[in-house]
Amino acid sequence: MTRHLRREIEKLKKKILHVGARVEESLQAAMKALSEFDEEMAQTVQDGDREIDALEVEVEEDCLKILALHQPVAIDLRFIVSVLKINNDLERIGDLATNIAERVQALVPESQRVPIPADIPEMARRSQAMVTRSLDALVEMDEAIAHEVCEADSAVDDLNRKMYRYAEEKIAADPKHTGPYIQILGISRYLERIADHATNIAEDVIYMVGGEITRHRM
Repeated sequence: MTRHLRREIEKLKKKILHVGARVEESLQAAMKALSEFDEEMAQTVQDGDREIDALEVEVEEDCLKILALHQPVAIDLRFIVSVLKINNDLERIGDLATNIAERVQALVPESQRVPIPADIPEMARRSQAMVTRSLDALVEMDEAIAHEVCEADSAVDDLNRKMYRYAEEKIAADPKHTGPYIQILGISRYLERIADHATNIAEDVIYMVGGEITRHRM
């Protein structure tokens, strides 16, 4: 690898981690907005999505430029390809944080508020941890951490299924609050999708480090 290519790859790694950090901040803020029914914070999350979108485009352009100018091979090529995919997954997590913020705004009016079930913060904690650990796996090029992230996904799936049963029972018992319970169910679904994207990132790290495609087989 040339010295110039090494510098470009290091710059790219810093950029993708910056995208990851912004996405994590957005997700944390969305969940804080939910816990406090904070409409202003929810709006801030939505406004910040444009920055994440712009960062995604910048990283993609950098990847394509490196591919065109340096024609990397072996692990360097796998790194660039993986970053392209990880970049997309991070942008989607940012979108999902924005979707959660939109649901929060629907729950802000007193007439639309219902208690937030404990499983929602638990799903958020697990999903956020998966995102953080998937980025740790990327930084450390650590397959073991990536496999841990993949294994953690089933617990979030279980909680999401539990939320469907919860919403069904609550709507049957309290039909006038059907709308708010649907909003909570939507948040659960978004958190489950965030965990899926974190799993995608972890699978891309496994591919990057070992050249093994594990998607659909784990």
